[in-house]
Amino acid sequence: MLITASRIHDGKKWLPQGTTIEIDENGKVINIHAAPTADTVHYEGLITPGFVNVHCHLELSHMKGVIPEHTGLIPFLQNVTFHRNDHTEEQKINARSNAYNELINNGVVAVGDIANTPDTIDLRAKDKLHFQTFVEALGFTEANAERSMGFAVKTYERFAQQTATSKILQQSIVPHAPYSVSSALFKLIDKHTAEGIMAIHNQESIAEGQFYKTKEGNVRELLKTLGIDDSLFTPTGKSSLQSYLEWCTPDKTFIFVHNTFTQLEDVEYAQNKLKEVFWCLCPNANLYIEKTLPDINMLMRESNNLCIGTDSLASNHQLSVMAELHSIKQQYPNIDWVTLLQWATHNGARALKMDSVIGTIETGKTPGILQITGLEGNNIPVVKRLI
Repeated sequence: MLITASRIHDGKKWLPQGTTIEIDENGKVINIHAAPTADTVHYEGLITPGFVNVHCHLELSHMKGVIPEHTGLIPFLQNVTFHRNDHTEEQKINARSNAYNELINNGVVAVGDIANTPDTIDLRAKDKLHFQTFVEALGFTEANAERSMGFAVKTYERFAQQTATSKILQQSIVPHAPYSVSSALFKLIDKHTAEGIMAIHNQESIAEGQFYKTKEGNVRELLKTLGIDDSLFTPTGKSSLQSYLEWCTPDKTFIFVHNTFTQLEDVEYAQNKLKEVFWCLCPNANLYIEKTLPDINMLMRESNNLCIGTDSLASNHQLSVMAELHSIKQQYPNIDWVTLLQWATHNGARALKMDSVIGTIETGKTPGILQITGLEGNNIPVVKRLI
């Protein structure tokens, strides 16, 4: 099959006008030609590789519309805790299945999915998406670190036992967030994830920074609500990021997610200390919860490794990478589409260590092929999955 379009973005850059992609029946790129032939199928708009959703919570899909917008992070987390079990098992299964199909229909080919339970094993078995499952460990009480880690390891092992077929299935144990993981648990996670990918909800609220610097603010209220004793926690006087990275070895890939209140000095600290760093943006979730966005211009100046996530349907109206890009473009019109599309494809594939298979239109890869129309309009562009 030979295809071309008005424009083709290969995951990194625009290809020359007239470039034609040759693809076999399994979606693998066989060749890239300089010009179309009589057999070439032409598509309006543009062609890109499939999207990579680096941060999602499929197991929370049943909570769509449950939590009001603009509550702020701490009330949002309290609502998740109080209401995540308000649905029947059948409702949860149906919601996860619908969310999975929504990802596929919106052009996603790979997902970095957060898991606190083995509930999404059935979705991975569908064999339509590449999965990096981030199994979260939670526990802020130092004395209970081994027990908390044990819970996460049991869940991790359930995923690790799953046999991959045509899609990539990966998993690693990760910390949930700085305010929900003790220093002892951070160290256990770091040891277990020696060769995996470390992802963490990072600096989503001002309260997180206040807690680490002074042990004051709304995080203490959250911990109290959850019945967690913080009496042994000693404030570091530093930002949360600069504090918890002291408990982690630097020789792995780190994905910092959200970064709503991340400052320049934290970006510099992380990138100087760590081997490989990605900054994952989930703008529509940031707007849903805190009604604000990260300093994306600053992140762009400091790093080429930005990527895109959607977070969960508890904090978003849809699971659409294109809707995330559109929101960024609306708030940051200076960012061009060649850059935004790179974040959604090549950078995401690199962050999840899947770039040998997806992320770019290159010979030998099976990236998925999307058609996008309406890129220059005011509405969210339309994404159609071609392959």
